[in-house]
Amino acid sequence: MKKITFICTLVLFLLAFTGMNAQSNSSKFDKDKAAIGIMLDGFNTAAAKSDFDAYFNYFADESTFIGTDATEVWDKKAFMVWAKPYFDKKKTWNFTSLKRNIYFSKDGKLAWFDEILDTQMKICRGSGVVEKINGSWKVKQYVLSVTVPNDVVDKVVVEKAAIEDVLIKELKK
Repeated sequence: MKKITFICTLVLFLLAFTGMNAQSNSSKFDKDKAAIGIMLDGFNTAAAKSDFDAYFNYFADESTFIGTDATEVWDKKAFMVWAKPYFDKKKTWNFTSLKRNIYFSKDGKLAWFDEILDTQMKICRGSGVVEKINGSWKVKQYVLSVTVPNDVVDKVVVEKAAIEDVLIKELKK
């Protein structure tokens, strides 16, 4: 009887310890998840307010922005050059996150996210990778995608076919 009691106590202790350990790991990532959420909200707000410096401060020095057009792949400096006239004219974009998922690498130094955005283009998807650099989360890669409901994909393909057929031929060269 003592042996069974000891084994049961040991099992309960191990389960409790495992649960506490998992909870403490979860808590660590919960803090970072909240920080990333605040950062991404600030990132979107800076664009909506046409605050060029604040917006680009959210990007790591070595980062990439991938836009909705197949030709839009920029490093930070090139994206800044492209975006500057829009910020100067106060003709930037206003994105609001409707739903966001954030995931972490095992060491917690990298995270990646996807979010559904309310935009002037209706629903879009933002996704990317963020890295903790000197204690702050910075965007390493951001990808903006226009979502296409399955019910209208065929119509969208017809609309973009002529433009993208030319690009496909060029890219296959």
